[in-house]
Amino acid sequence: MAGPADARQRGAQIERSVANWLIQRGLVLVASNQHAKGGELDLVMRDGEILVFIEVKYRADSRHGHPLEFVTATKQRRLIRAARFYLQRNGLSCACRFDVVAVIGHAPDLDIQWVRGAFEAF
Repeated sequence: MAGPADARQRGAQIERSVANWLIQRGLVLVASNQHAKGGELDLVMRDGEILVFIEVKYRADSRHGHPLEFVTATKQRRLIRAARFYLQRNGLSCACRFDVVAVIGHAPDLDIQWVRGAFEAF
């Protein structure tokens, strides 16, 4: 059975794959793995003038639920709080969006689903 270090390494690999996948679709990587007050921002990217906070959720399969199901209201509140802290820390005031990318499978055969504007900060 894989340990926590293996899971972190796999998570980082999946996040890199998702970042590259989104870059191919026109987004620009700003930052990754930003730790901020009670939460972590997996990816921070730009989509034109919009700053996009992206939560990456991975599951090897959907037997125990689709990855999108794990972005609960509590998780959304943590992401919003972390994003506000990120904006404040970096002195930014701009249009923002929260996206979720669900990933199922094993490399190189990943099923990637991108939900733009998955939830609102208000």
